[in-house]
Amino acid sequence: MTPFDDASGPDFGTGDAAGPPPLTMEERAGVLDDLAELEVFRTLLEPTGIKGIVVDCPDCDEEHHVDWALMQANLRQLLDEGQTGRHEPPFDPDPEEYVSWDYASGYADAVAAMAERDEPTGRHARED
Repeated sequence: MTPFDDASGPDFGTGDAAGPPPLTMEERAGVLDDLAELEVFRTLLEPTGIKGIVVDCPDCDEEHHVDWALMQANLRQLLDEGQTGRHEPPFDPDPEEYVSWDYASGYADAVAAMAERDEPTGRHARED
């Protein structure tokens, strides 16, 4: 079982008290991919007023609003320690300032598709 599913974003469970087993190479690669994606998400979304990612917590069945820096720290801690610690959520966050991992991923894909579409190719889109 991986620490999180890339489709839904990171899982911030605490693991057991004895400590988790080290991440497999596949799990580490997934976390590194998520760190890279997170940087893209932040670059694209932070200028629009989005402060971070909303994560469904399996421990308390509530949404947690995690800012960009804390999300990055959590993923780095997952790489280093095999688990993330508990962190205080922001005080009274505005849910409209946070997006799901899936939303951020879709947004980044759309921006990339638009950039690819608008990229000059040396060909004419319409030949008359």
